[in-house]
Amino acid sequence: MTDGTTWLAAPQSITHGGYSVLLTRGLGEEELVSRLAGAVCGERRVLRSLGELTGADLLGELEDEYGEFHEEAAVRVGRDGEWVFAVLYGLWQGEFEITPPVSRDGAHVFHLEFDEDNGKPVPPWFHYFHDERLMCGFNLRLDHSWGSAGVDGDPEVAPQVERLLGEAGLPDENLPYRDAHRTSLHVVERHFGLSLPRARVLEEPLPSVVLETA
Repeated sequence: MTDGTTWLAAPQSITHGGYSVLLTRGLGEEELVSRLAGAVCGERRVLRSLGELTGADLLGELEDEYGEFHEEAAVRVGRDGEWVFAVLYGLWQGEFEITPPVSRDGAHVFHLEFDEDNGKPVPPWFHYFHDERLMCGFNLRLDHSWGSAGVDGDPEVAPQVERLLGEAGLPDENLPYRDAHRTSLHVVERHFGLSLPRARVLEEPLPSVVLETA
């Protein structure tokens, strides 16, 4: 029995700002963090280890070091069976270009992201990249609130996911956003075998690094 990923649909499931999580196969923990550092948009960043911290401790460290309105992003990383995962904290919104830098050389990278406090509002997203290619990507609400309401990606992978979403009853204009979010997470969780250990992410210390401006 695994935790899956459906629990991410709960309000403030990881932090007050939402969640940005990567689940990967074909990458070790250090390599994943290194690739994330290389995927930051804008100014070059360097890594500084903070040791093993819980999510709450990491947020406290960021505030103590940089103040309440800091611009730094941080990462906690771990392994759960075949999956190596990374959870982003701090100012992660819009800071990373996940596509080619992270999935190169045959890696499988699944990115789940929800900028929950964005006032526009931005829907939750799912993207699956492999070897610098988008295999599957869509707005987890499957509505027109942010561009296309369909599933984009590889001509074999994306239609399979779209069919499974349809079998689960999506899109449904009458379904509350959070229910659509949860249903979509459940579909990709089962189809791709995704799992993120909830207790470890929320309660246990994990290796943590901050990405600072060089």
